[in-house]
Amino acid sequence: MIDRILILSVFIVASCGLAYELIAGALSSYLLGDSVLQFSSIIGCYLFAMGVGAHLSKYVRDEDVLARFVDIELLVGLLGGLSATALFLTFSWLAAPFRTTLYALVFAIGVLVGMEIPLVMRALHARSAQFSELVAKVLTFDYLGALAVSLLFPLVLAPRLGLSRTGLLFGMLNVAVGLWTIRVFRKSLPRPGAQVLRGAAVFALLGGVFLVSDRLVTWAEKGLFGDEIVHAVSTPYQRLVITRWQDDLRLYINGNLQFSSRDEHRYHEALVHPALESAPWARSVLVLGGGDGLALREVLKYPNVESVTLVDLDAEMTRLFSTSAPLTALNHGSLADPRVTVINQDAAQWIEHSEQMFDAAIVDFPDPSSFALGKLYSVPFYRLLARRVAVNGYVVVQSTSPYFAPRAYWSIVATLAEAGFRTWPYHAYVPSFGEWGFVLASLQGPFSPPQHYRIPMRFLDAEVTRGMFAFAPDMPRPAVEANRLNNQSLVHYFEQDWHRVIR
Repeated sequence: MIDRILILSVFIVASCGLAYELIAGALSSYLLGDSVLQFSSIIGCYLFAMGVGAHLSKYVRDEDVLARFVDIELLVGLLGGLSATALFLTFSWLAAPFRTTLYALVFAIGVLVGMEIPLVMRALHARSAQFSELVAKVLTFDYLGALAVSLLFPLVLAPRLGLSRTGLLFGMLNVAVGLWTIRVFRKSLPRPGAQVLRGAAVFALLGGVFLVSDRLVTWAEKGLFGDEIVHAVSTPYQRLVITRWQDDLRLYINGNLQFSSRDEHRYHEALVHPALESAPWARSVLVLGGGDGLALREVLKYPNVESVTLVDLDAEMTRLFSTSAPLTALNHGSLADPRVTVINQDAAQWIEHSEQMFDAAIVDFPDPSSFALGKLYSVPFYRLLARRVAVNGYVVVQSTSPYFAPRAYWSIVATLAEAGFRTWPYHAYVPSFGEWGFVLASLQGPFSPPQHYRIPMRFLDAEVTRGMFAFAPDMPRPAVEANRLNNQSLVHYFEQDWHRVIR
C-alpha cells in the first residue's frame, strides 16, 4: 500500500514538474515573443538543472531521504506555484532584469524537480523492491504524469485557469504530496510536526494567492499596458487584453499592440480599399485573420460584395468582438452581418482543404514574430492562397513596417513573387505604429492606384493613395530571401530588424 502511494506521488510530481516548464515557456513567449527560442532555451535550462538536481540527490543520507523529499516538495511547490505570478510582476513593475529572473527561477525549480525521482526510487528500494521492477514502475508513472499534463495544459488549464492560477494549482499539488508523505511516514521522519506546520503555511499562502491571482495579474498588466484594462483573457492560442484610456480602446495580443481605436481607420482603410476599389466586380471576399472585424467592416461597405468568409484561429477573439458593445460599435457589428461566414480554424489547414473560390483576399495576420506565424507568410501558403483567388483577383497582405523592419517587409514581397504573384508594395503612416507596410498582389490582373473611391473615407483619397505606392530614399529595398518553411528566413529578419529598433 505504501509503495503504491509513493508511485502515485511520482505521477503527481512528474505532472507538476512539466507544468512549471510549460508555464515558463508559455509566459516567456507571451512577453518576449519568438516561441521556438523561448521554449528551446527554457527546456534546455530546465533539463540541465534537473541533471544537476539528480547529481545532488546522492549527497542526501539514506536515513534522511523521506525528510528531504518532503522539504523539496514544499519548496518546489512554493517556487513553482508562485513562478507565473512572480514573473508577471517582475516584467511589469520591478527593475530586476526579466530574463535573469526567468532563468534563475527555471534553474532553481529544475534542480529541485531533478532531485524528486531519485529520492523516491531510493525510498522504494530501501523497502526491498526489486530494482528492475522499481525502475520500470517509477519511469512509467513519471512519463504518464508528463503525458497527462501535456494534454491538459493547452486544452483545459491555460485557457480556463490562466498561467498564474495553473502554476498555483500545481504548487498546491506538490505541497499536498509533501503533506501526504508526512502522514504516511510520520514515524520515519525526525520532526513531522514542524514539517506539517511549514506545509500548511505554504499551502495556505498558495491558496490565498490563488484566490486573488486575477487581481494580481490585472495589476501586473496595468503596469505593463499603462491604461485601464477592460477585458483580459487567456485563450488556447494567445493572451488577449483590451485597454481603455478616455475614448481610446486598444487591443494587445501577447503584449503586442494590434490596434488603437483612434487611428485604426488609417490602417484598415489602407489595407482594404486600394484592392476592393480596383475590383468593382468582386462578389466574394476572403478575410484571413482579422478576428476583430475591423477589416471586415471596411469590406462590407461595398454593395457589390455578396459574401465574405472570415477565417480566424481563435474563437474567443471573434466571440469577444461580436458580443462586447464597445467593440461591436467599433467594428459596426460586422461579424454578425448576414453576408459573413466566420470559421474558427487554422488558416493554413483551412485553405489547404477548401474548394471555395474568391474574387479578393485580405490577409490580416499578426506580424511574423514566431515560426507558427511565419508559416502563414511562406511560399507554400501563398501558393495555396493562389488556388483560391481568381486569376484577375487581388490579394493584399499586411506586411509589418518597411521603415523599421525593411528586410522583413521586402521578404514578404519576395515571397509573394516566388509564389507566382505580381506585386505592388505600398505603405501608410499609422500614428500608433509609424510607417506601416502592405503588399497588393495578383496572379494576372493589372493594377494602378485608384483615381477615386466610391466609399467615403476618413483617411484615403486619390492623392494619398498615389503617395502610398512611392517609397522615400530612406526606405530602400534590401536584398533578401523569400520565406520558405525549411528555414523561415522572414522570422529571423523580423526579429533582427525590430531588435535593432528597440535596443
